Amino acid sequence: MAAFQVIQLNPKKFQASQIKFLIILLPICAVMILPLIYIFCQAFKPLDELFYFPPRIIVYNPTLANFQELFRLARITGLPWLRYLINSLLITIIYVVAVLFITLTAGYAFSKKQFKIKKVFFQINQLALMFIAVAVQIPTYLIVSALGLIDTFWVHIIPSLAVPTYLFLMKQNIDEVPREILESARLDGANDFQIITKFVMPLVKPTIATIAILAFQAIWNSGGASTIYLNSESLKTLPYYLGLLASQAGIQATGVSAASSLITFLPNLIIFIVMQSKVMNTMARSGIK
Repeated sequence: MAAFQVIQLNPKKFQASQIKFLIILLPICAVMILPLIYIFCQAFKPLDELFYFPPRIIVYNPTLANFQELFRLARITGLPWLRYLINSLLITIIYVVAVLFITLTAGYAFSKKQFKIKKVFFQINQLALMFIAVAVQIPTYLIVSALGLIDTFWVHIIPSLAVPTYLFLMKQNIDEVPREILESARLDGANDFQIITKFVMPLVKPTIATIAILAFQAIWNSGGASTIYLNSESLKTLPYYLGLLASQAGIQATGVSAASSLITFLPNLIIFIVMQSKVMNTMARSGIK
């Protein structure tokens, strides 16, 4: 029999065979990173560069004038910016914890439990993946109104708790948890809650981190509830407040809006950079190509 030699490649060391992939991937990466560069440059552009046509991506004469105008408006308007910030932080923390709890328990039920209409419920979840939030905005408003959530703190959280994408990701990853481990735990007297917390959660940590990131980004950037469902200023959030300041900036509204967008965007970027490896791991394990 012919002997075959197995060649071990070090992924951390550059190989000449990688050049053909880099030629394809580097231009794609450059195009994908342009929006990120644009967000940062836009916030530091002086007024004249903001209105160049065609628009320039790179800033030539960076300035802090947009941020100075944003902070000046915050002082003179007298709006309770600290209250908006606290609202956003509280809503984000409660929402992320609630989404993780609901997604983890529902994903466990769909993956490891048996009940009559299990397939029907999961098919409904898959069907819901087809609809974007705007498409169901009117039915959502009618339901929120019927529940008496209009102009309450919980209107930021409850209408957004059920996210089909999060449930799909969690269910797909819990499917990989060996059933034998869970059955052994049950034989030792563990209930479902103990199985989830002590056995399932440690094995799906990348998925939990991914859903936490996505949920954070969704709720932190959301100012829709403040506009649609709320009248009380004390219940509104930071994105709404920054948008309100930009609307009062007059001729400098474009620059102030760019500065406020960067401030809102930075927490999302920082969290993603810190936890990006877990996101990539989750997507690969969930069968998303």
